[in-house]
Formats: sequence, C-alpha cells, structure tokens
Amino acid sequence: MKLKGRNKVSPDFSMSSMTDIVFLLLIFFMLTANSPNALDLLLPKAKGKSTNTQNVSVSIDKNLQYFVNNQRINGEYIEIELKKALEGQDKPTIILRAEENVAIKEAVNVMDIANRNNYKVILAVRPN
Repeated sequence: MKLKGRNKVSPDFSMSSMTDIVFLLLIFFMLTANSPNALDLLLPKAKGKSTNTQNVSVSIDKNLQYFVNNQRINGEYIEIELKKALEGQDKPTIILRAEENVAIKEAVNVMDIANRNNYKVILAVRPN
C-alpha cells in the first residue's frame, strides 16, 4: 500500500511578488508625500463654501496693477502691505485674483511672498 503522494510541496518562498508590492508602495508614498518647498494652495470648488476667517484679497489686472483689498499699490511694496494687513491674524490667508491674461510669473511672485511668510493662498477662479 502506497501512502506517499505524487505531488510534492515545495517549501521555497518567492520574493518577486513581495518586491513588486514594496516597489509600488514606495512609488505611491513618494508621490503623495508633501514637499517642504511646495506652496500651500487651496483651490476653491465652483459651488463655493463660506469661511469665517478674515482674508486679504490681492488682485492683479491685465495692466499689471496690484490691488490689496481694492486699494491700488505699487508692485514693489506688496509684501510690506500684506504683512501690515495680515499682522496678528491666527490663520493668515490671501485670496489671489489674477486676470486671465496676466503672466504666471506675476501670480507666482505673490505665491512666493505667501510661502516665505507662511500665509495660505486661495486662487480665485470663476465657475464654469
């Protein structure tokens, strides 16, 4: 009487599938990790949501004129004006309104000022 089976179980372990999973997890975490040099941008939804925080509005028109809370200022002094306007606020936030044809470097200049001073930036868009 034969009690021994024909099929043998192999005790070997293949690491290839485990390596694939670890590699995919590594890519996922690298893509989702926050970079310390990234700007904190909050893009509003089209339907909008009201907040109770006091915000400072920065507008840039097509003639590259800067406005802080609807008051025209020189572009060279925008950082000083923002520091005055946001002084003493708990969570300082800037609402950036740039016209459609304004060069991106003008908007990035305001974002850079916000990044240096730890202000949050909300980029205002028009609903579809």
